Amino acid sequence: MNTARQRHSVDSTPPINGESTIIMPMAVPQNAHALSLAAPSWKVWPMIEEEADDALGFAISRLCFEGPAEELQLTENTQPAILTVSVAAFRAMRDAGVGAPAFVAGHSLGEYSALVAAGALSLADAVRTVRSRGRYMQEAVPVGTGAMAAVLGAELSEIQRICEEASQGQICSVANLNSPNQAVIAGSSEAVDRAVELLNGVAKKVIKLKVSAPFHCALMKPAQERLEADLERLEFREPAMPVVTNVDARATTAPDELRDALVRQVSAPVRWVDSMQLLIELGAGPFVEAGPGKVLSGLMRQINRDVKMLNVEDAASLEATKAALAAGN
Repeated sequence: MNTARQRHSVDSTPPINGESTIIMPMAVPQNAHALSLAAPSWKVWPMIEEEADDALGFAISRLCFEGPAEELQLTENTQPAILTVSVAAFRAMRDAGVGAPAFVAGHSLGEYSALVAAGALSLADAVRTVRSRGRYMQEAVPVGTGAMAAVLGAELSEIQRICEEASQGQICSVANLNSPNQAVIAGSSEAVDRAVELLNGVAKKVIKLKVSAPFHCALMKPAQERLEADLERLEFREPAMPVVTNVDARATTAPDELRDALVRQVSAPVRWVDSMQLLIELGAGPFVEAGPGKVLSGLMRQINRDVKMLNVEDAASLEATKAALAAGN
């Protein structure tokens, strides 16, 4: 390990007590209603709206709240929409007087939101990049030739063995390690279908997911190569607090490491359970999910039910979270 890496790695940081940790979601809820409940009620929204719209050259803010839904559900629109609302939630917390977090982390796309929150990336650079990221991912695999499935209640080693057996020269691998009880697999449609059939005999439940592309697997390599060129042109600054990266489940403040993690993340598994366990071991908490929905809060209940989880997705949840943090709950 080189000296720069040692300087910026915080894996051995002494435990921190009493400071919040912000986690950022990765997926829009099943409809856009949760988005429409949130950001316009926050004083920071007009500035966020203008910054994101100007960066993209069109009104992503209007698409968030007015639709049409079929446009919002396109990956290249969904990704900047979620990022914009998540960053608005974080800035609304700061505007309301909530102190800076000890750590930030984000699931998949949410890692970009976390980097903006930490000051490592500008919002303008982030929304432009994730819009391209969404397009690159969609274009990497023809529609219908890739698939993903959630696997509940199976051992990781068994899931990995079955993915290998089901591959038969195609791609099938673990894409998300979300909790001790939940993983997601991705790959070629035929291979994933074979894996689903085999997993039905060992898992409590297997659910084929409605997705536009098979994220976080080797089929995304073409998208990764295109995104790497974009990320190389961006300025990454040292963040105000450590960021826990998906691909390594390691906290760092090194700009080059943060950039590299975003590149590798495209085709590598999201190690969410490892990331959360690291933060728990470091004594971080309570955790605040900033952005639409409560998916990450649900995952945390599967990882460690003793961890205090809060969320900010609208005005009411912001006030409740502010009060809970002020009371030390």
